[in-house]
Amino acid sequence: MSQVGTTRTMSRLADRHGRVATDLRVSLTDRCNLRCTYCMPPEGLDWTPDEELLTNEELVRLVRIGVERLGIRTVRLTGGEPLLRADLTEIIAAIADLAPRPVIALTTNGIGLAQRAQRLRDAGLDRINVSLDTLDPERFRQITRRKRHADVLAGIRAATQAGLAPVKVNSVLMRGINDDEAPALVEWAGREGVELRFIEQMPLDAQHGWRRDTMVTADEVMAALAGHRLTPVSREGIARGSAPSEMFRVGGTEQVIGIIASVSRPFCGACDRVRLTADGQLRNCLFSRGEDDLRAALRSGADDETVAEQWIRSVAVKRAGHGIDDPSFLQPDRPMSAIGG
Repeated sequence: MSQVGTTRTMSRLADRHGRVATDLRVSLTDRCNLRCTYCMPPEGLDWTPDEELLTNEELVRLVRIGVERLGIRTVRLTGGEPLLRADLTEIIAAIADLAPRPVIALTTNGIGLAQRAQRLRDAGLDRINVSLDTLDPERFRQITRRKRHADVLAGIRAATQAGLAPVKVNSVLMRGINDDEAPALVEWAGREGVELRFIEQMPLDAQHGWRRDTMVTADEVMAALAGHRLTPVSREGIARGSAPSEMFRVGGTEQVIGIIASVSRPFCGACDRVRLTADGQLRNCLFSRGEDDLRAALRSGADDETVAEQWIRSVAVKRAGHGIDDPSFLQPDRPMSAIGG
């Protein structure tokens, strides 16, 4: 192994199917200030006790090992709701100080973003995704069980003004609830100058109530947008690569939207992602039923090389795909809020 400064460069995070993980998703908390019907029950969940969560020092150390030793190039901070971390700005600044500096992204529900967007940008945040499933405040209350629609819209606009453009907006369409809003959402996104992404609902709800036959598929989204003359961006010389979104240009405009069809058009063959939960568990797939305990390694006194080797072993055995279509598929025990997107 070669030496780079004082840091030992180790093998990349390659699995047995030829994929290499370069994108780290880090959950900062499993807590959330919304109660979206496709994620958790009205009363919420039993949150992870504070003593089981990674400390800031532990979290940044693990990110540093990934960046310096294992080839991680993008770090996406998620939750739960990461804006619930009062120290989020400090976490971003610490990651931005790493060398080589990774791209830093954030996925949020947008509540409180209006007050913090500029500070996050100044600390080093490069990209942001905000969840918004509807343009109707009453439907928003029905979906999230909270009256915070205006706060999310304000957060999206503040992120754009802070220079985080193009802000990406994630929308999940649900049958009989907001599945008629695809055209309106596209038109709104065009006016706001944001990149809209439609995401198929995945089997990651705490209630385990997901059913494929009630999911709004990518094909249905495309049919609803037939009048918008969508053209695949890849035909214009931009390859999709490992990105989860299939990108489309809207009519003859410069507007681009994405469709993330994790269920009906899985893209596992090009996956470059690995996940770290708020309590320090490494997951080599969003739908994995197994985890590797990096928190225990840190707290037992393991050095960086030992932790990195554990990380490499975990990614090496990643399965070829999530297997949602397999009759033996079992939904992960952890819901999305406890895994991190």
